[in-house]
Amino acid sequence: MKTQLQNYLNRYASFSSEEIDRFYNYLTPRTFQKKEFLLKEGDICKNKFFIIDGLIRLFNIDNKGHENIIHFGIENWWTTSFESFITEKPSLLYMQALEKTTVLSINKENLEKAYQNIPKLERVFRITTENMLIAIERKNEFYTKMSSKERYDFFIKKLLSFAQRIPQYMIASYLDITPEYLSELRKG
Repeated sequence: MKTQLQNYLNRYASFSSEEIDRFYNYLTPRTFQKKEFLLKEGDICKNKFFIIDGLIRLFNIDNKGHENIIHFGIENWWTTSFESFITEKPSLLYMQALEKTTVLSINKENLEKAYQNIPKLERVFRITTENMLIAIERKNEFYTKMSSKERYDFFIKKLLSFAQRIPQYMIASYLDITPEYLSELRKG
């Protein structure tokens, strides 16, 4: 786990083994079973999670009871309910493991201590947050400019190995189409 984290961090800045060890000491390894919740709506998100192995989805449930998948998290990604984590207010989202998932978690207090003790970590988290914002912009553009079929084709083309790990009804939710229409798209 520590080596995987080190490889990830070194993509954004150069960290010594001592700095990695110090940061690792702020983290808590945790394993979640398939379908286990890391966070439920109404709870305060107290952690950011670095995914070592597995798959996580963040979603909400609308007034009609439909799940709306906001995004997925896979290996070597940080994920959290940002608004709840930052504001320390109840989350509007659920976070759930779709596979047995191992993470390294860090709470807000320890993250702040890590930033103070290892300043270049702020650079890493700034860059990863910027990348996340770019991904959100792309997804929004992707939704407004493409037809449902184009969104599905794009998703499958760009993320085939990832898409094979996700149930079809969740892909439909993520793409904002019905499972029935997704089934038609897959046949065509």
